[in-house]
Amino acid sequence: MKNIVAAPVANFTDLLLDAVCMVDAGGRFVFVSAACERIFGYTQQEMIGKLMIDLVAPVDRERTLAAARNIMNGESHIHFENRYLRKDGSIAHIMWSARWSEPDQLRVAVARDVTLLKQAQALQAVLYAISEAAQASDDLVDLFQRSHAIIGDLLPASGFGVALLDTAGQHLHFAYYVDGGMPCNTSLTRVLCEEVVRRAAPLLLKSGSSEALPAHLQAAANSMTGSALAVPLKTPEGIVGVIVLCTGTEGASYMAHERDLLLFVADQLAAAIQRKRLHAQMHFMAMYDELTRLPNRRLLYDRLDTALARARRQLEGLSLLFIDLNRFKLVNDRYGHACGDLLLRQVARRIAFCLRDSDTLARLGGDEFVVLLENSALPSNAGLVVDKIHLALEAPVDLGEGIELQVSVSIGIAHYPEHGDNRQALMSHADVRMYAAKAVVAGAGSED
Repeated sequence: MKNIVAAPVANFTDLLLDAVCMVDAGGRFVFVSAACERIFGYTQQEMIGKLMIDLVAPVDRERTLAAARNIMNGESHIHFENRYLRKDGSIAHIMWSARWSEPDQLRVAVARDVTLLKQAQALQAVLYAISEAAQASDDLVDLFQRSHAIIGDLLPASGFGVALLDTAGQHLHFAYYVDGGMPCNTSLTRVLCEEVVRRAAPLLLKSGSSEALPAHLQAAANSMTGSALAVPLKTPEGIVGVIVLCTGTEGASYMAHERDLLLFVADQLAAAIQRKRLHAQMHFMAMYDELTRLPNRRLLYDRLDTALARARRQLEGLSLLFIDLNRFKLVNDRYGHACGDLLLRQVARRIAFCLRDSDTLARLGGDEFVVLLENSALPSNAGLVVDKIHLALEAPVDLGEGIELQVSVSIGIAHYPEHGDNRQALMSHADVRMYAAKAVVAGAGSED
């Protein structure tokens, strides 16, 4: 028993997983246990004599010095947390318990490495934050802005961008981009993102990088003062884009654990992007015609009801044009439905060219279109639009493969309030007038 008691304390502290440190009144390490090398990356010999504060992450130095003063004034500190810079430049999250020994004029502290715990907590927080941002954001740009703030709390991200691939997966465009000291211009950042898509893997751009890079990226890396990190946005269906960010600090470089954290964020963000896109697609399918991409019947009715309420309130008029292609069935029968679909798209484009931005052109189905003209005080205004539509359709429509068709339309007009004060009455009147116009078209016997 006497031999055990007499054994040097250092022999036992070297067996602990936590590090034991002693710091003198001047703030220099005078003793560290063997665990310090595992936690901080420095050997015991390298740490002894160093100023403690020099190893603390700059953002935590002020409050660490304040805590040291309190300890030297007789206060005990338990579970004090700060961040240290490891020898390799990475961050170590440390939880300290420390007391001041007046007789020895030393601060005696036990340090526990809680980096893995902090990283796990950060991942959990990111998962929640991205999910919350996806629910709260109105669109993708809003989502990316919120994501920038989330990532900025975890990593250096003064420069931040999100580049998305088009639906064909061929071309990238920046849906969100904040320069913030981005070390390369937008075109070079695009090239970096394209390289990430090609590799389907993250890419770190920094001076002195040993990674094999295309010549233009290698030249950019060699001239950088900070670093740029880009990671793919992956979904089960493939890559949908790239996140790229920049340290914006001279000499700063992203580390492996920061790359892994950004990859985790990218996975959550990619899933949120897919959900947003799916929601937008479902909304489009519910409200728009897939062939012409015009508002469908449901959206037309919603806009018409809103326009009628506004017209009643403001004592204004509005007009409806019910439009039907003449002899459209013959086009489908003779040239096939593909040509018929192309004809509908071309006709829709020409009609739209005759309208104001405030007007609505909708496809009800088949070869039927409806135009809603708001703020139309005089019925004669609708007549002018009808004349413009007939004029726009005078030129033959080129359907390719040498097929050119001369098309015409029959148009019925209804005015509010002359022909009805509700949607059903106006639609019915315009429909009747359209068929009356159709009846006088030459060759009406072959109409569909």
